[in-house]
Amino acid sequence: MITDRYLVGTRLRLRRAERPDAGGCELKLTQKVPADRPGAVQGLITKTYLSPAEYDLLASLPAAVLTKTRFSVPPLGVDVFGGPLQGLVLAEAEFTSDEEALAFVPPTECVVEVTDDARFTGGRLVGTSQQELMTWLAEYGIRPEAPQ
Repeated sequence: MITDRYLVGTRLRLRRAERPDAGGCELKLTQKVPADRPGAVQGLITKTYLSPAEYDLLASLPAAVLTKTRFSVPPLGVDVFGGPLQGLVLAEAEFTSDEEALAFVPPTECVVEVTDDARFTGGRLVGTSQQELMTWLAEYGIRPEAPQ
């Protein structure tokens, strides 16, 4: 279970990742700077691991909150979103080099490729309504039933 707090007015994300199988919780502050070129190329990511006291202090800052459950299916991390984004499932692959990323072929179960669509980044999704998400998905030919 992951709870991301996108700190208002910054490019910073505060993450709490509950890991029941590993018997713990990971707390970190992350800054993601997008790559300056399109495609499956990773930008700059800076992570700082936090103590519970540091996390609690930063969690007191104004933030927009996003919740999801992550499943590991190497090389993919598959995120199943909760809250207003319930029903959205995104898979993200991470690699150690640009060459590996560029050579990756998504599994046939992947419905659409959204790597170059900034609307599907956490920082953008956190402020997205269910109705807005449905509009974006329709642009890809996906028309799921709206939740009851």
